Amino acid sequence: MSGTDDYTLDFDGASAILRRLRGPDGCPWDRGQTREDLKSQFLEECYELAEAIDSGDVGGVVEELGDVVLHLLFQLDIGREREEFTAQDVFGGLIDKLRRRHPHVFGDADADDADEVMANWQAIKRSERREAGESILDGVPKSMPALAQAQALQQRAGHAGFDWDDVSGVLDKLAEEVGELAESETAAEREAEFGDVLFAAVNAARWLDFDAEGALRQANARFYQRFALMERMCRDRGLSFEALPLDDKERLWQDAKRRLAVGGDVA
Repeated sequence: MSGTDDYTLDFDGASAILRRLRGPDGCPWDRGQTREDLKSQFLEECYELAEAIDSGDVGGVVEELGDVVLHLLFQLDIGREREEFTAQDVFGGLIDKLRRRHPHVFGDADADDADEVMANWQAIKRSERREAGESILDGVPKSMPALAQAQALQQRAGHAGFDWDDVSGVLDKLAEEVGELAESETAAEREAEFGDVLFAAVNAARWLDFDAEGALRQANARFYQRFALMERMCRDRGLSFEALPLDDKERLWQDAKRRLAVGGDVA
């Protein structure tokens, strides 16, 4: 193979070109990558894909999906080179899991809607973990961002019946934790209570049916936009933002919020 036209525009073509890059006459960088080297890069690519999805940038989604697939191909090729596993092992395990956890499609079970499908999936997963002597919480990655990890732990516990009866109990618990934070006296107590506040807030997000990690990213973006607009307004007025009294900064903040709420531009 000598040019990009020689590679089919599918999984096999992408796999073939990566093998060329990692081959004896390929690229020293690609050839030198290890599974451990690629781990942080893969996480970064996943975040970039999530950002493209959040922004509604279809072209960005296409590009970032390609980068994510590239990392999957890297891991498959490294497994093949080390003779640890093959692509068939990976896809075979995936196909087996999908068949096992969709008994309403491949077996005799019934599922009339998505909620029943999810309930069946979780019940099968819990049964598999019990048979393996594992906690139902096992498998939630410890390296996940803390908010996402908290939501995943709560979802698994909730599917096992360890949950509130309604959202009012969840919100009452959040208020209780905020009160305990206010009453904490030592640094250790404040840190522990603050963690409990965050955990309770994530549980509220789960009950209100949105992603806590995504909600915080949106809040970060809103803060960035508002703060940047405050800085711009100060520059336009010949003012030093840092030197402004706090009351003036608060008025600027409220002004920035109003402008952005009606489609104001921060550029």
